[in-house]
Amino acid sequence: MKTPLFLLTLVLLPADFLLAAPPADDLVLGSVATHQVQLKDVRASLAALPRYERESAMQDPALLQQMVRSLLVQKLVLERAAKEKWDQSPEITAYVARMKETAISESYLQSACAVPDTFPNQEELAAAYEISKPALLVPRSYRLAQVFIANAKDAKPGEPEKKLDEVRKMLTAPGADFAAIATAHSQETNSASRGGEIGWLTENQIQPAILARLPALSLNAISEPVRLDDGWHILKVLDVRESFTPTLDQVKPRLISQMRTEKARANTQAYLAELVRENPVAVNEVAVSQLANPPTKK
Repeated sequence: MKTPLFLLTLVLLPADFLLAAPPADDLVLGSVATHQVQLKDVRASLAALPRYERESAMQDPALLQQMVRSLLVQKLVLERAAKEKWDQSPEITAYVARMKETAISESYLQSACAVPDTFPNQEELAAAYEISKPALLVPRSYRLAQVFIANAKDAKPGEPEKKLDEVRKMLTAPGADFAAIATAHSQETNSASRGGEIGWLTENQIQPAILARLPALSLNAISEPVRLDDGWHILKVLDVRESFTPTLDQVKPRLISQMRTEKARANTQAYLAELVRENPVAVNEVAVSQLANPPTKK
């Protein structure tokens, strides 16, 4: 009998309790059918995560809920597999052995090449920030609105141009309401539903033909129609943000994560290079090439 996933039941605990609480390893956090997920199961899953992922999960109740749900569903899958003796097939036995070897080698490498908790220090972080400044630069941004008139392939000759002319006359009439006209007449439905507003776009997100028109437009001025392959865009600049570089404090968490990832990768490469230097690897290239291109039978 199939067990609907909506029958999963969860018990939610404070995040810091999952690793810090001393007793109650057998405390039930969720159940489905005859299966349970206990506190010790979640602790084990959390302990297997890299430090920063674990700390992130510990601060996010939604992630912890998803972890419990995933463990419960996994138990259901394992039950089905066991009934079909899936784990006893030679292919699965060999696959499990390979996965075990991979898990052991990868976890050992993570341990042997672990980045110290003290990395990066303030000096290293400041130096990395200075080096990264060009890449951190946020280009000038425009908050734009538009009225779009499509040049559909199946349109009757002259019909799009006629529609464009009608909209231009509306926009240039005294007291014209750009948002109302965009809502009623723009043929790009997403922006039309917001009174023509596209939202904030950086310079590198804007079509060159449109971007070229923007510097000459003052705030709330309306452009002449810009012809692109899809049709005509009549633009309004609602706001402008000049380019800027975020401060170190603004990018600190992301920069630390990036630096630790790069450091771990460098540690791993150095460790493997030294391992191979001490233990030269020999590959039978002729035999391997025959595997890749087996000779055709005559």
